[in-house]
Amino acid sequence: WANAHIRCRLSLWGVVLFTDESRFSLYRADGRQRVWRCVGERFAYVNVVDRVAHGGGGVMVWVGVCYGQRTQVHFIDGILNAQRYRDEILRPIVVPFIHDHHLMLQHDNAQPHVARICIQFLEAENIPVLVWPAYSPDTSPIEHVWAALDRRIQQRVPGPANIQQLHTAIEEERTNIPQATINNLINS
Repeated sequence: WANAHIRCRLSLWGVVLFTDESRFSLYRADGRQRVWRCVGERFAYVNVVDRVAHGGGGVMVWVGVCYGQRTQVHFIDGILNAQRYRDEILRPIVVPFIHDHHLMLQHDNAQPHVARICIQFLEAENIPVLVWPAYSPDTSPIEHVWAALDRRIQQRVPGPANIQQLHTAIEEERTNIPQATINNLINS
């Protein structure tokens, strides 16, 4: 797949809507922090960090980006299955966006994306889908958009303290990512 598309430039990538889901947590849950302390300060207040189990909650987010445009943010409550993907994302967001901007859809090979009801729905709506290789998230520019968004949210002072603030931070920071940055990622 990579060899077949290595020479493709903006003529192909400029008409692709790259889409994906990502999870954002309120707090980092890896529990690893380095602290320099003096002898006898092991349990001093400044050296103790409260832990929040399981990241303190979080949200699943779907978004699409293309050259010069981006879709609205869609927050996914609960588990995303094929029917919900079709009814909450494809039908109300993707189909109108693709028809309005004459694009083709790129989504990964996640189970809900490749389910029969979604494939049939996209065919019935005349939505062209870019074939995507399995297990290749690094080839999609949207992965870099997620990384930029995550960095922006982590740098907020003060950071989001609850789920509603996390929703707001995601929407604001996604809007603040310059379209030129997204265009450069797609072009690269």
